[in-house]
Amino acid sequence: MENIGYVLLGIVAVIWLVAIFVGFIAAFPFGIIGFVALAGFTFLFARVIKDRVENKEDDYYSDNIDK
Repeated sequence: MENIGYVLLGIVAVIWLVAIFVGFIAAFPFGIIGFVALAGFTFLFARVIKDRVENKEDDYYSDNIDK
């Protein structure tokens, strides 16, 4: 049941992002500002995910200390 909820939320998130892109294109040339902002958030989010995946210290504490 939990996985179904995650899948449905993922589908809604993708549809929402597509709607944002369509809105940016419709608001051209001012939509470029939105594209730049979304790109910035995307790069920052990717950096956060990358740092979390590569951080062995956080894995150690979550596995051994926070019990």
